Amino acid sequence: MKFVDEFRDPQKAKLLIERIGALAEQVLKQRGGPIRLMEFCGGHTHTIFRYGIAGMLPEGIELVHGPGCPVCVLPMGRVDDCVALAERQEVIFTTFGDAMRVPGSRKSLLQAKADGADVRMVYSPMDALALARQNPDREVVFFALGFETTMPSTALTVMQARREGIGNFSLFCNHITTVPTIKAILDSPGMNIDAFLAPGHVSMVIGMEPFRFVAEDYGRPIVITGFEPLDILQSIWMLLKQMAEGRCEVENQYARVVPPKGNAAALKAIAEVYEIREFFEWRGLGSIDHSGVRMREGWAEHDAERKFPIPNLKIADPRSCQCGEVLKGAIKPWECKVFGTQCTPQTPLGALMVSSEGACAAYYNFGGIRQVQEKQQQAAAETGEGTA
Repeated sequence: MKFVDEFRDPQKAKLLIERIGALAEQVLKQRGGPIRLMEFCGGHTHTIFRYGIAGMLPEGIELVHGPGCPVCVLPMGRVDDCVALAERQEVIFTTFGDAMRVPGSRKSLLQAKADGADVRMVYSPMDALALARQNPDREVVFFALGFETTMPSTALTVMQARREGIGNFSLFCNHITTVPTIKAILDSPGMNIDAFLAPGHVSMVIGMEPFRFVAEDYGRPIVITGFEPLDILQSIWMLLKQMAEGRCEVENQYARVVPPKGNAAALKAIAEVYEIREFFEWRGLGSIDHSGVRMREGWAEHDAERKFPIPNLKIADPRSCQCGEVLKGAIKPWECKVFGTQCTPQTPLGALMVSSEGACAAYYNFGGIRQVQEKQQQAAAETGEGTA
């Protein structure tokens, strides 16, 4: 890859769309019904809407948006735990920016900051470690969040803290795992997903092998996918080609970045610092076994959950908010009752409208709000409201 323009070439996109159309016609005849493809990663969702990919695809192919946004699946109770930590006088609470506005049951981290808590946005866990060096009389907590993509960076940072003897640095660990989540989706009653676009950045760390169960145990094709528009289109073509040929395999479209066996150094750091939790609570998906990690006992001095009392309460989402159904792919964001009205990027009710990778934010920012307005106008016309 020399230039990003190579992966946004209109002529190549046109050729891929033609080939997708030919394969889709063949597969649709074989199946006699629509083809539902789930893109797991929120980065894929934003590419799809930013470049209008959904509108380019032939009728009969439906893209279903999965739960691959770590901020979006964070349950409200864990946000409350963050706020409780941030409100401690001795704590400097550090976090990535997209977690600042996720609503808890009382307030968000941004609101806690406005109320006087020392909450600081950082660009990496190493920035948080630098704050701990600069403030030896304060406890610096980093909000460790994300799938396997970000686990190595937080693990390596806490290892650096130990080497330097920085005892006032700790992680509030909310890292989550990809494979149990995909399995939970496949096991969900009524979830009819025909194939998967697998997350590219996660795969860069864990490799191809962990996804093999999707093809072998569930009979679903899966393609590890990059994040440019041509990456998405090529991966859709690869999935349809598998379906047309009666194959179910793990394929790697993102080979320019993803090594088949993953990143050995990253996996070693993860294994040294973290262990699997028995279960972890997800927003909208409930408790999923072995779907999160915690810090090992040997790292207790850098574990915020062991250093500080944390409420650790389960808090239900607002009833009006349908984040759970959107995360599972059961409904589209614009079908949520509060999308674009009570829930907007300026006044979010759910995390999917906050995060830069959230499906609701993608719909809102790239035209989905028009679908809501058209639906409201149609409903008004049918009931006679708004007519002269």
